[in-house]
Amino acid sequence: MKIARLRSKKVVIPATLAVAALAVGGTVWVASADEVRGDERTRAADAATSAAGGGRALDVERADDGEDGYEVEVLLEDGREVDVLLDEDLEVVSTEHDDDRDDRDDDRDDDRDDDSDERPDADDRVLSDAERTAAEKAALTEKPGSTVIDVEASDVRGVAYEVEVRDADGLEWDIELDADFGIVATHADR
Repeated sequence: MKIARLRSKKVVIPATLAVAALAVGGTVWVASADEVRGDERTRAADAATSAAGGGRALDVERADDGEDGYEVEVLLEDGREVDVLLDEDLEVVSTEHDDDRDDRDDDRDDDRDDDSDERPDADDRVLSDAERTAAEKAALTEKPGSTVIDVEASDVRGVAYEVEVRDADGLEWDIELDADFGIVATHADR
């Protein structure tokens, strides 16, 4: 009986160690697979800093949205950050300016579905004609020759208005505006 137990330990312990080694190795591989290095990093960083209007690339990674390309975080000279998404040919897909210098809240979800707050969400607000016109004008300045599809209030922190447009090539764009109708981010709608 002791021999059978000893034999099972000889099999279980090495098998457990092998699984643990594979898990650690796989995690390291996945984490390093997103990193971009060497000339490829330099080219992506240069394209992103050029698109951001200067600054320094802090982080260059492969795009994680299933598309080929790069995500580059650029630090501007004034301390603000710009996230630039590039396609595989280093063409700009979108840029997003952080509103403040503190990213602690960037991934926080402020949507509440539990009725704990009786106030309506900002995106439920009906826009005035003046707001709608100003938002459309800002979006068409960003994407000249486009057609406005939709304009609505936003409940995203730092974004007051969301405008959806279709450009002359038929590509749809989501344009986010701040309360003063300044461009916060422009995303190709894929």
